[in-house]
Amino acid sequence: MPKWDNPETRRLFRAILALKNINEAKKFFRDLLTKQEILEFGKRWQAAWMLNKKIPYSQIEKETGLSSTTVARVARWLNKGKCGYKLMLKRISHHHKSSSF
Repeated sequence: MPKWDNPETRRLFRAILALKNINEAKKFFRDLLTKQEILEFGKRWQAAWMLNKKIPYSQIEKETGLSSTTVARVARWLNKGKCGYKLMLKRISHHHKSSSF
């Protein structure tokens, strides 16, 4: 299996960092991903947000439609991953003082 951190993925990450607003992000990700992939990533991000708020797995599964396996995987990366979820959750909490997703 190829390494995920390679020149191609670094070029992708640089392209993502060059996006200036949500409209640009929507256009780019819609060209890059299928609608289903975007929906799946959105559900995983929602699960990370909910897990961070200590919402029970069963409620997360019900609200997102994700499997228990996927919710557990998101929880594992949230708690023992590269801290990417935590970084972004902290960053958006400073920009949005709302308690809702």
